[in-house]
Amino acid sequence: MSISRLHTSARASGIVINNGTVYLSGQVAEDPDADIQEQTRSTLARVDALLVEAGSHREHLLSATIYLRDIDNHFALMNEVWNAWVPEGHAPARACVEAHLARSALLVEICVTAALTD
Repeated sequence: MSISRLHTSARASGIVINNGTVYLSGQVAEDPDADIQEQTRSTLARVDALLVEAGSHREHLLSATIYLRDIDNHFALMNEVWNAWVPEGHAPARACVEAHLARSALLVEICVTAALTD
């Protein structure tokens, strides 16, 4: 069994690939001053790029965990972007929770697991 780790630092790896499965660390927006929808779009663009780099695609998503700073005010707005991003018929298992994120300006963080593309 071979485990591949990409974008590794002392604390975490951005991508871990093991046994046909891709694990991404939590992703956040490039511009933390943007609104929730733009932060969600930016975060999902980063997820897309990492999935492609790892040899996968959003159609191969297995699970997703979404962390929102303010679930009461941002859940519906984030879901508008999420629903447009997830390919029809390929929705992953998903959890969405409210959380204190690493920086106060961050409104959303998304962590996904996907299968490698055949």
